[in-house]
Amino acid sequence: MQVTKKETEKAYLVGVTFSNKDDVKYSLTELKNLCETAGLDVVGENWQYVRQINPSTIIGSGKLEEIKNEIYSNGTSVVVFDCELTGSQTRNLTDYFDVKVIDRITLILDIFAQRAISSEGKLQVKLAQLRYNLPRLSQMQGTSGRYGSGGVGMRGPGETKLELDKRLARVEIQRLEKEIEKIKKNRQVQKKARESSGVFKVSIVGYTNAGKSTLLNLITKAGIYADDKLFATLDTTSRSVYLAPNKSIVLTDTVGFISKLPHNLVDAFSSTLESAKEADLILHVIDASNKDYVEQVKVVENVLKDLEITCPEIKVYNKCDKVTERVENDGIYISAKNNIGIETLKEKILSYME
Repeated sequence: MQVTKKETEKAYLVGVTFSNKDDVKYSLTELKNLCETAGLDVVGENWQYVRQINPSTIIGSGKLEEIKNEIYSNGTSVVVFDCELTGSQTRNLTDYFDVKVIDRITLILDIFAQRAISSEGKLQVKLAQLRYNLPRLSQMQGTSGRYGSGGVGMRGPGETKLELDKRLARVEIQRLEKEIEKIKKNRQVQKKARESSGVFKVSIVGYTNAGKSTLLNLITKAGIYADDKLFATLDTTSRSVYLAPNKSIVLTDTVGFISKLPHNLVDAFSSTLESAKEADLILHVIDASNKDYVEQVKVVENVLKDLEITCPEIKVYNKCDKVTERVENDGIYISAKNNIGIETLKEKILSYME
């Protein structure tokens, strides 16, 4: 019996910018990290400055031809656009390149699907995928196949099949929403029990791969999965911790944030982020070694603002062992991996409990 190794898909990245070259380069670097997390082998990238989006293909015909030549020469099997594509744009680009085309959101959802462990996490991923794909079903139907996009010559079984797909998707969305609502109600019961006990609640938030899970493991000995990857963990984990005599907290990890994450994805994971909304204190973990930490901090702060979280916050600059000097004067500097500054952090948390 011969076992053959599964061939890794080769990905080609495409970015679009309206003004700033540095912005698109940073975004493409992040997209490359996402691809590697998803198990793709990035073999090339390209980007274009555009004054106005082409409604059919996002980018212009000249750049399309340039990319097509490159993906043929390097054996690309999937093209990943660093922006949200409509169903018709996905179809047009797939027809033009003759390879699979996906966008950033589809890629993130694929990573979510790989990372989800709990039943709630899996339900949330499936719900997010259905919500994202439902409005694109009709647009993604080809005009040359049996199931067209409607109109003269395209009525009948094809359109019936499309409407059936839509109806099944809506029914499944309703079922998933009910399942998640049950889980939320159970969490409300648990929340009331915690509130009656008077336990101080601390929630860890931050950009993906900032070291949140590593910090939780260090303080609580939780033993949850942590790795140097984007979205290494997706499910919420809570643990009780004694910081001092008669001083205990419930410490909760949350899903990491990332730029260009649409509101509908944040909404799908709202129950996962509820721990942050219920917290008495937020630990905002920041990767001090990342040159783009300022932009990452802004992304997290914007999401916290959207969630209307107003409780006190401690900025925790992680990976301080990788920097030669402090990047900011505020906050606590730690290395969760090497157990540096943790006692100082605990003392800071205790000061908010007085």
